[in-house]
Amino acid sequence: MMQFSSRAMACGLAWVLLSSLTYAQEVNSLLVRIKAVGKEGVNNVDVSKAWKDLVSRGPAVLPDVLGGMDDANPIAVNWLRAAVESIQDRALQAGQPMPKTKIEAVLNDKRHSGRARRLAYECLVRLDPTTPDRLLPKMLDDPSSEIRREAIARKLESGLKTPKTDTPEHKQFLQDLLRLARDRDQIDSIAGQLKKAGIEIDLTKHYGFVTRWFLIGPFDNTKGIGFNSIYPPEKGFEIKANYPGKGNTPVAWRDHVTDKTLGLVDLNEAVGKLKGAVVYAYAAVSTESERPVEIRCGSNNAVRIWLNGKEIYFRDEYHHGFQMDQHVGKGNFKAGRNEILIKVCQNEQTDSWAQQWSFQLRICDDLGGAVPIANITEKVK
Repeated sequence: MMQFSSRAMACGLAWVLLSSLTYAQEVNSLLVRIKAVGKEGVNNVDVSKAWKDLVSRGPAVLPDVLGGMDDANPIAVNWLRAAVESIQDRALQAGQPMPKTKIEAVLNDKRHSGRARRLAYECLVRLDPTTPDRLLPKMLDDPSSEIRREAIARKLESGLKTPKTDTPEHKQFLQDLLRLARDRDQIDSIAGQLKKAGIEIDLTKHYGFVTRWFLIGPFDNTKGIGFNSIYPPEKGFEIKANYPGKGNTPVAWRDHVTDKTLGLVDLNEAVGKLKGAVVYAYAAVSTESERPVEIRCGSNNAVRIWLNGKEIYFRDEYHHGFQMDQHVGKGNFKAGRNEILIKVCQNEQTDSWAQQWSFQLRICDDLGGAVPIANITEKVK
């Protein structure tokens, strides 16, 4: 009798495991179908069927749906977000239990995408309004920009309520928060508070702007021909080289160090108020270790950017506004010397609003934190 019971228990356990595996496979299949959604409604009929099936399975699938966002395209992310919100709405209305522990596990696993973890956080806040007080103090350096921003905002708001803002402790509080902040409005706000406390922050350095460049030009950009023309600087940096520039006028590299706010290089001042022209700017920097980086640029002009000889960004558009970080190229730094080349093109528009010819460029990680670098000193002989 005992032998029969053991066999029955074993069979029952096997059935449970098989059922769980089958269920997991079914949920994964639905996620795969949803993530196959394409642009302009491609696969929408099948995606809609899979979405309804997924939602009908209730709160138990929420951790799987959140995890499924990791490798989903932007359109699929919208479908999955809607699924999460719909499942949670229905569950709360019906009084169904939610897998809170598993949802929090998604949030705590930093291998998941920022968008998945942010949505997990929002789910937890709906379930428990005390979630921000419990979790955000531990998320000041979170790899999710949205979560980090909220954590920084909450910490700053709390810190500014102190009646004494001139104490060493408060100044250290602000400096620590500045080191963790990544969004420009928060950084500027904290820097402003530090200035009131008597501490001036070098924001050019803090953001990681490159301030020393070698410039060469002008080359011809009449009727926009220069953007796609391969002029000699694109073939390699030769510090002593002379080339025929616009109108066959000889051009050579010149050293330029900017002291303008946030590393702005005004080419109208540095090269001349020219139209239909191209200028190249070159910088060599060193870093201690290999790492991924973002080269972020602001410019009102058409630009191309190379990192170590590989083009990482281009945009052939003029006078579309100037904003910090509006152009972002991604690449990898080598340990030691790394070379950055940017091509800045000015067109021939004569309107008053089309006269700006400038750029700023900084080196940072994917959240906008400055990457420690040193400009390599070279001299034009």
